[in-house]
Amino acid sequence: MPNLNHLWQRFLLTSSLLIGLAIGVAATVFGYSNLASVDVHWSVFHINGVPLWTVTVVPLALALIAGTLYHWMDGLHHFTEHMRHRRRVHELEAEVASLRAHLDQVLEMPDHSGKDVKAPARVSLPEAEEIAPELASLEEPEPQAQGKGGDRKKRARLTAAPEPKVEQANGEVKAPEAAAEPTEAAERAPQA
Repeated sequence: MPNLNHLWQRFLLTSSLLIGLAIGVAATVFGYSNLASVDVHWSVFHINGVPLWTVTVVPLALALIAGTLYHWMDGLHHFTEHMRHRRRVHELEAEVASLRAHLDQVLEMPDHSGKDVKAPARVSLPEAEEIAPELASLEEPEPQAQGKGGDRKKRARLTAAPEPKVEQANGEVKAPEAAAEPTEAAERAPQA
């Protein structure tokens, strides 16, 4: 169903204009038709020799002026309330945008506001030597010549770490054998 509120407002404004014009015409005709003077006695308020048309037109004009002023003040109040609400809505929208940007930053989501926001510095992973120094002693795999077996996977060479000196019960110190050659276990390891 269409919203008829706008049409109703237009109808009320047009009809009030037409009624105001009709009242103005009637007051003019009444004023020129009744030129006799009267005495006005109202409580302690006494006026003698007042034209008859002022007795009816002046109170009517005062009522119309008071109604117009009330209507303008009411419209001004509605306008100021509208502007206050509009300003508050803008403040809340800015706060929501700020909270959304903060939430996106916390959740590391992309920025939706279209503004350039400085991203926090990313933390990189530590180097392999910092994690396990014993892994740094592993030798790099040697490149193999491209031949018939060029499609094979490269084998890593592992060397055993030197064993500590062991003291025997009789006081002799036995030196460990140096493992210069790769261990048999490393040679038998499946190809990776």
